[in-house]
Amino acid sequence: MIIREEGPDDVKKLREMVYEAFKDHPRHEPNAEPTEHEIVDTLRDDGALALSLVAVDEGTLVGHVAFSPITIDGKDHDWFGLGPVAVIQTSREKGIGAALVQEGLEILRSRGAGGCVVLGDPSFYCRYGFEPDPRIILEGFPPEYFMALTFKKPTPNGTIGYHDAFKQ
Repeated sequence: MIIREEGPDDVKKLREMVYEAFKDHPRHEPNAEPTEHEIVDTLRDDGALALSLVAVDEGTLVGHVAFSPITIDGKDHDWFGLGPVAVIQTSREKGIGAALVQEGLEILRSRGAGGCVVLGDPSFYCRYGFEPDPRIILEGFPPEYFMALTFKKPTPNGTIGYHDAFKQ
């Protein structure tokens, strides 16, 4: 398996892969259509897909992670939101999602980012150093599932704003 940045030839297959990865995701209502592939498309179309990594195994896209800029109290602090993360059903439990997240965080650090936030399962994201931080708030979600990872101190205070793509 290799991890690399998304290329123009990946877009159509990536859209299909992200859709399939979320089609039966437990967070979706039964028979509800996933929107994660549309989120990624909108971020890309709006120039807000700051980092898009794909995992390729034997020529097949098997995973993806997206990072997009966020605001904190309406200001740019060079922080990013992690997600969505997608791995096809047949490739889960092989460490692909973990490898994508780790590589993405390393790239953000190397580019001088201030930090990253994620809304997700603490048992997965805490291993990368993410933790709930009362200084950074995502309204409407349980604080234990919204976590931050500071690359450069000080950590800004305030309410997070995601790109409108996440309102789908």
